[in-house]
Amino acid sequence: MDAKIKAILIAEGLADIDPELLDRPKVSTAGPGAGISSFFFRSGSHRVRLEAKRDPDARLKVQRVSPEDGEVAILYDDQEIVRGTIEPTLLHCPEQAYLTISERCIYNCTFCPVPKLKGRTKSHDNILKMVADAYTTGNMRAISITSGIEHSPEDEVKRAASVVKSLVRYNVPIGVSVYPTADSSMILKEAGAIEIKYNVETMDRNIFKSACADMDLDFVLKSLEDAVRVFGRNRVHSNFIIGLGESDETVKKGVRVLAELGVIPILRALVLHPLRPDIMDVCPGAARPSADRLLMLARFERKVLDDCELNASISETMCLQCTGCDLVPHRDV
Repeated sequence: MDAKIKAILIAEGLADIDPELLDRPKVSTAGPGAGISSFFFRSGSHRVRLEAKRDPDARLKVQRVSPEDGEVAILYDDQEIVRGTIEPTLLHCPEQAYLTISERCIYNCTFCPVPKLKGRTKSHDNILKMVADAYTTGNMRAISITSGIEHSPEDEVKRAASVVKSLVRYNVPIGVSVYPTADSSMILKEAGAIEIKYNVETMDRNIFKSACADMDLDFVLKSLEDAVRVFGRNRVHSNFIIGLGESDETVKKGVRVLAELGVIPILRALVLHPLRPDIMDVCPGAARPSADRLLMLARFERKVLDDCELNASISETMCLQCTGCDLVPHRDV
């Protein structure tokens, strides 16, 4: 699977697949993809995450090739474009115990279903049990912690820090993605996290004001800058959604701004979630980005990261390590 094929798969996002090919579909509990069943497909050294659905009209279809070794083929408009295997997940993704603490959020970003789903908040003991079970498989290479906001960002940082302190004994890299607070980077670093992710969501300020009205972009950017001082370059990441109606020039400018801070942007294709039809009222230009656009922007980001002496392949946790949802510089392009 090369970058062009992966871009096509990400742009489509959904594949028609027989449930018998899956151990069991995984349902995300975090962010814009929350509540959606998915699976991971691996081809060579590359992987991609696709929504799993029985849909005869889907442009992507998964077919079994070899029952003996589990090989499958993905067809695009009825033409085979790639072969590989369905990759087993550990917790949320392969080789990581990737857990969501609070599956709910007081913020109401219009692209995100989490406020509508109103999921549970895992207890400290429940999280420790889940990680312990993951560890016994022998496949846990990293631990990643994310969270919505049940009551306040400060409460979530405190919970995440407590969890991290209890998990450092596994001696694997730990990454955390939360909404920042004034001292969250220092708190989480001292707890034992080695990487941090604070999401800008978009660098188009007009879209941000409308789609993320409860959040403060300038505060997130300042927190990212502070995080680089605490965690170091290549250890601070930020999700940047592509498809909310922003221009390519806005994306490119935003990538430069983040990279010059020492932050690695994660260019994430928009998920148009059925629980958030209101996104079209706030972002009338919202649309899943094309494969060509994703590939062009990923190549641009690779050049900017190189110019800023950043390397996404150094990252050991969370999305940049998984690579399933994105075209990751230095790994895919």
